Amino acid sequence: MSKVLKYLIIVLITVIHIIPFYILINLAIKGSDDVSSKWLPASNFSLKNFIDVWQQAHLGRAIMNNVIITLISLVLVIVIGAIASFPLARHRTKWNGFIYNLCVSCLIIPALTILVPLYKLVVDMGGINTYWAVSLAQVTFALPMTIFLYTGFIGSIPRELDEAGVIDGCNQFEIFFRLIFPLLKPITATIIILIGVQVWNDYQFSLFFLQKRDFQTVPVVLSMFISQFSSKINWVAAGCLMGMLPITVVFLFLQKFFVKGMADGAIKG
Repeated sequence: MSKVLKYLIIVLITVIHIIPFYILINLAIKGSDDVSSKWLPASNFSLKNFIDVWQQAHLGRAIMNNVIITLISLVLVIVIGAIASFPLARHRTKWNGFIYNLCVSCLIIPALTILVPLYKLVVDMGGINTYWAVSLAQVTFALPMTIFLYTGFIGSIPRELDEAGVIDGCNQFEIFFRLIFPLLKPITATIIILIGVQVWNDYQFSLFFLQKRDFQTVPVVLSMFISQFSSKINWVAAGCLMGMLPITVVFLFLQKFFVKGMADGAIKG
């Protein structure tokens, strides 16, 4: 394949990825009186859509709800997933192999298939309009991927490190928290990005479990501006841009760890 063809393919892929962002930004800065196609640039730049959606959707509160739910979910996923993966990676018994395969097999189960009984359970537990209920639901469906990545990454860490800890008098918990966990920064960054984006953009759990306006997240409050009889697509576009900023900033800080952690967690072990 010639260099020219390679560059053409790269440019084509880049353009395909840029087009949705162009449309999103173009719609966000268009005024309500600008009825031109979404493909045509805005005739004049306006921030009115950003101001309107911030006020009408109470977007500041919705973003804070996203932050709270995402932080709770990530802390639980990282702690539980890392602790569970350590014995699975270090002790390759038949029982541990069965547990690992069972966890990984849960990746193929769509959340929507059990949403109705899960909703009934949350209602019975008094978890509607609470952060803990939606956070636990997110953790449950995020753990299989987390355990898969952590187990693979821990498996690539030399066992001699554990033996050195035993010689120094460390028990298994001390070996994990003092020796192993500090080495998990790359894969932890990968999990923060993968699971963080998943939780931040979640719609199904937030829609069912967070019914009061004060608890609703960004995807839910923005969806209210699109209905069968009316559509404020410009407001939604502006809201999407503001809603994606926090998670984008996190990605920019952690991107240098992302590729390394993803490759080591999925391949090694």
